[in-house]
Amino acid sequence: MTGRRTVPPVSTINLKTGPGASAANHPYPQRSPVLGLVFGGVQVLVTTSAGDRITVDDLEFARCLAREAASFARSVERMFHGLPNGEGVAVR
Repeated sequence: MTGRRTVPPVSTINLKTGPGASAANHPYPQRSPVLGLVFGGVQVLVTTSAGDRITVDDLEFARCLAREAASFARSVERMFHGLPNGEGVAVR
């Protein structure tokens, strides 16, 4: 997405990863894809505003999501990398 957020969020939902957390892309031949995120008993589905067409805004959001997910993965790897116990770093 381009630009800055001008409206503050109405609410914030914090979903923590752990055993059983997963992310999967579900492509469909006749409609837009769905990104499924599972956090224990909570499932989040991300899709485009219209199920049968893709807009420029949808494409920009998907690319932004991919960039931020890759950045998140690098940050997690940086925290975990090279620890002798394999337990990760406790963030304080």
